[in-house]
Amino acid sequence: MKFKNLLSLKSLIVLGFVVAVIPLFLAVMYAAFGMRETSALGRTVNSQVFEQTKTIRLVLQRASDIERKAKLFVLLSDPELRQPYERQSYETVRASFKQALSDLLKLQVDNRIALLVNELSEKENLIYQQIIGSEGDNNLKLPLDEAFQGLRESSYTLSREFESHVDHEFNELRQMSESLEQGLLIKGAALLAISSAAIALLLLVISRSMRQLDSSIRRLGAGELDEPVTVHGPSDLVFLGNRLEWLRTRLMELESSKQQFMHNVAHEIEAPLAGIRYGAEQMADEAELDGNLRQQDIVRKLGANIDKLQAVSDELLRYSKLSSQSEAKPKQALNMKELLEAVVADFQPTLTAKAIEMRMLLRPVHISGNALQLRAIVEQLLDNAVKFSPLKGEIRIMLRDSGTQMELEVEDEGPGIPLDERGHAFEPFYRGKAAQAEGIPEGPGLGLAIVKEYVANHQGNVEIIDARQDQHGARIRVQLPLNGEI
Repeated sequence: MKFKNLLSLKSLIVLGFVVAVIPLFLAVMYAAFGMRETSALGRTVNSQVFEQTKTIRLVLQRASDIERKAKLFVLLSDPELRQPYERQSYETVRASFKQALSDLLKLQVDNRIALLVNELSEKENLIYQQIIGSEGDNNLKLPLDEAFQGLRESSYTLSREFESHVDHEFNELRQMSESLEQGLLIKGAALLAISSAAIALLLLVISRSMRQLDSSIRRLGAGELDEPVTVHGPSDLVFLGNRLEWLRTRLMELESSKQQFMHNVAHEIEAPLAGIRYGAEQMADEAELDGNLRQQDIVRKLGANIDKLQAVSDELLRYSKLSSQSEAKPKQALNMKELLEAVVADFQPTLTAKAIEMRMLLRPVHISGNALQLRAIVEQLLDNAVKFSPLKGEIRIMLRDSGTQMELEVEDEGPGIPLDERGHAFEPFYRGKAAQAEGIPEGPGLGLAIVKEYVANHQGNVEIIDARQDQHGARIRVQLPLNGEI
């Protein structure tokens, strides 16, 4: 029971939300940690490079100061000209140079730069010893420019090596950043793929159940009650499927009862109706022999009522048989233009008898539906139009494809249907006031009721709309879907 509850629609939605959010959260956290690590490393590298650059510049500047002070010290080699502070100034600059070299070594430079620093320090020591050692005799072992040439070359080499070192550090930082970015993209893509796959799986489970429910509801709406309703998936959707299955069995019982009732009523009417008709014929013969006009008038009225009951009985039987045949016959692709032309051809004798002119604007429309029911819809609409049309009237039929559905309009020049009666026109056995006032012969009153039921079976819509400009007859529009989902 607990496992079934976990498979409910609500739990699946929560699970889908969690599955979608957790990978996103992990991706964001991974990106945040990666950015923080890269930022910290960048700050460290920048700080180190800044300090090393500042110290290198100080070393190079102190090397230049030593050369200048040393040259000045040697130039004033005569003790009588040399001032005491000259050597002190030279020693101060030299001490500052040694301190800069020491500070540079403390910055954890690589071995190549450390060797160059030591080399620079040794060359400076040799120059110092040579200058100080020659202070008494004023003779240098090497010319001063030649002695400092090596110091300048070592300084230049140190500067160039440091530039390469800086480039190397920043290249490593860039490569690390690119590696982190690539890793973030790969891991983000993997998390996104996992999340998408999980969500797609959940949507597949839910959408399959929803499609099963939708298909079952459409079948019930179309009157296809033979196939059981089966829904798999979340427990609450399965429960809905079970309720639809109960509804299907209930509708089958009601439909069977309705068909049986109409069939029984029609047959129960037949026998008494035949007896009444026979008696009416006997009375008509006697009234004609006796010349009783009053009795003959009564017999005529009785015969008219008998014909009306016979028409109702025939219509009930026809409706019962048509419904049972329609349920057994599967849907098929139909050309509504050809079906309309065939029905109009069958009505041609009736149209000729009333001198009715047909105006048809028919476009080829292909639809999937029940052939018997679609033909019955057209026949009932055309039969009503002919019945209510005056002599030498006109009936207009329009058939077109509106993109997603078929539209069929049938319009006559009869008395029309008032607004207050349009809501009742599709009720069984309903007869409008205008038809009674015009003296139009009464029918069984099931035509538009049958049309409404068959249109509903095709998930369509039928309505009475206003007549065209300068017209006053009835105008009925039928709309049916084209996609075959009926």
